[in-house]
Amino acid sequence: MPIPGHIDPVPVPRAMPARADGRIDLLGMSKESVREALEAAGWDARQAKLRAKQLWHWIYNRGVTDFTKMTDIAKAQHPWLEERFVISRPDVVEAQVSTDGTRKWLLRSPDGQDYEMVFIPDADRGTLCVSSQVGCTLNCRFCHTGTMRLVRNLTAGEIVGQVMLARDALGEWPSQPEGRMLTNIVMMGMGEPLYNFENVKLALKLVMDGDGLALSKRRITLSTSGVVPMMERCGEEIGVNLAVSLHATNKDVRDEIVPLNKKYGIEDVLQACADYPGANNARRITFEYVMLKDKNDSDDDARELVRLLRKYRLPAKVNLIPFNPWAGAPYECSDPDRIRAFSNIVFEAGISAPVRTPRGRDIDAACGQLKTASEKKSRAELDRMAAQAAVQEA
Repeated sequence: MPIPGHIDPVPVPRAMPARADGRIDLLGMSKESVREALEAAGWDARQAKLRAKQLWHWIYNRGVTDFTKMTDIAKAQHPWLEERFVISRPDVVEAQVSTDGTRKWLLRSPDGQDYEMVFIPDADRGTLCVSSQVGCTLNCRFCHTGTMRLVRNLTAGEIVGQVMLARDALGEWPSQPEGRMLTNIVMMGMGEPLYNFENVKLALKLVMDGDGLALSKRRITLSTSGVVPMMERCGEEIGVNLAVSLHATNKDVRDEIVPLNKKYGIEDVLQACADYPGANNARRITFEYVMLKDKNDSDDDARELVRLLRKYRLPAKVNLIPFNPWAGAPYECSDPDRIRAFSNIVFEAGISAPVRTPRGRDIDAACGQLKTASEKKSRAELDRMAAQAAVQEA
């Protein structure tokens, strides 16, 4: 069955439309950009530098969005700041909580685009799954997000805004390095992060900044389907942990379920992993492997996976992901016994291969299920309008 759409069209960067009120959003700006914005608005260099440092602290360490609550900035300057600037948060269209405690938010941008984020609480950690694009281009056949059209890249402010919103919801201000629920971030939401490299890089630099959110790069993982030319830059310029959506051990199967393989094949991807800066036994590369019944789950597949990882001498961990169903999906999940057998073969070869426990399935928040409900609602709205028109004609 042919795969619809292109293999890997890269979105063309385009400027976001200006806010209707003309104000500049400070969220997502670097420290230097905040200083430059204040200077451009009329402050002298010395004052702009001081105020930029204060604003940075209030935005990223205290989580404040209201200038009037910034107590070390003179009250007389609050109206001036409010007239020219804003500190935003994504608009929440819908917030859902799963029976297992997983939370999912449907968010909307100022230009009316929808995207999702998910928070997964565990006993020893809390992980936020962050989106990098509105939609996706990669058409991975097991992934519901892959059935969406790509609309645009998310801005750095929209990416870091997901982290800020989660902190708001969890009541975790002021920011502190210990004793918080949100401990880890994974760039595994909607979109391919390495096709939005500059915005993802800026957003993660904001998250890692010790004067602000102060989350260690060791607690951040970026997941890619294997955009080989950008993987080395990711290691050198961002330095976070790497996860690779592998999902198959031979060309034919991976071509089918991860069409990007037609451009960057398994061998190229694994070589890029072997060359990834900073990868070692303490910072292993995670390989994500969705378990699809009678497609990629045989004993031979498991043994071939071991052979490939050994060939490239990769410090690796394999996350086995039971396929999470969605309406119209062309695959079924492997049987539990088959998944255990696959895991055992990899484990016995000395490679960690835990089976990921599905989280948030009941609210379509599990791996591969993210797809904004706005598309479904728009169809339902059209159906209602058609029904109302039919009644009126009758």
